[in-house]
Amino acid sequence: MIPKQAVEQRQEAAQQQWEAQADFKEYMSAVNPPMPKIDVVDYPSSLHEQGDTRIIPFDLSKSLDISYPATSPNLMANFIKINPNDTLKTQAQATSQMFFVIRGAGKTQMSEGTIEWKEGDLFTLPAVPDALHTATKDSALYWVHDGPLLNYLGVAPKTKRFSPVLYTKERLTKELNAIREEAAGRNRTGVLLANPHFPQTMTLTHTLWSLYNALPAGVVQKPHRHNSIALDYCVDAGPDTYTMIAKEIDADGNLINPVKAMWTPGSVFVTPPGWWHSHHNHSDQDAIVLPIQDAGIIMNMQVLDFQYIA
Repeated sequence: MIPKQAVEQRQEAAQQQWEAQADFKEYMSAVNPPMPKIDVVDYPSSLHEQGDTRIIPFDLSKSLDISYPATSPNLMANFIKINPNDTLKTQAQATSQMFFVIRGAGKTQMSEGTIEWKEGDLFTLPAVPDALHTATKDSALYWVHDGPLLNYLGVAPKTKRFSPVLYTKERLTKELNAIREEAAGRNRTGVLLANPHFPQTMTLTHTLWSLYNALPAGVVQKPHRHNSIALDYCVDAGPDTYTMIAKEIDADGNLINPVKAMWTPGSVFVTPPGWWHSHHNHSDQDAIVLPIQDAGIIMNMQVLDFQYIA
C-alpha cells in the first residue's frame, strides 16, 4: 500500500505539471496565426515511368512542419509503379483511399475482396489495414488517402464508412459525355464522383472529393476558388493547356501575379486551398483533369466557400 503522503506528493506534482501546460495568447496577435505555406508543386509523370516496383510519395511534411508524411494537412498523395507480374503492398491508417489507374492492368486484394482494374479505372477503399496490388503488365497508379488527417487527430479508424467502389473507365467516359451533351455551351463540364453512403456531401467518400472534368479545346474557364486543397491529376491534355493560380484577384476578376501549372498527362500539381485558379486550353485537343480534394470533410464542416467569376 502506498503511503498517503506519497500519494499526495504525487498528486501535487501532477497538478503542478498540468498547470504549467496552461498557455495564453493575446487575441489580436493570435486569432489568425501564420501557418506553414502551401505552394504550387508539380509531380511529373517521369517519376513513375521507369524503375523498380515502388511507392513514390509526395511528402511535403518538412514544409508543412509536421512529423508524419503528408502532401497537405489532410491528405497524402503518391504514385505507385508496379512492374509486370510484381506485387506491392500498400498500408495506410486512413478512412478513405482513392486509386486511379494511370496505365496497365492488374488486381487489388484486400479484406473486402478483390478488385480487377485496368487503365483509366478509379476505385476507392475504406479503412482496410493493407492492400496487395498485382500487375499483369507495366502499371502505374495515383494513390491518395486521408492518413494525415487521422495523424493530426491522433486517432485510428473505428469502422468502415463505406464499401469499395469501382468507377470503370467506360462508365467515367459515358457519364462525362452525357454531362457534356447536357451542359453544351456552359463554361464548365464535369461529373462529380459520388458515393450513395454520403447523400449530404455527395462526395467520393466522407473525406475525399473528386471531379472528372473536361476542358474542351479552345476553352478558358474563369477563376474560381474553394477552401479545400486540390491534388490535380492530368488524365489527358494537348500542348499549351494549363492552370493559372494566384492568392488574389483584382476588382475585374483577373488573377494577380499567378503561377502557371502545366497540364501534362500522367502528372500531378498542387492547388493551394483558398487560391483563385483558372483553366486554359489553347490546344486543339480536349483535356481531362481529375482533382482529388479534402472537400468531403470541408463540406461537412460547411466551410467550403466555393466562389467563381461569372
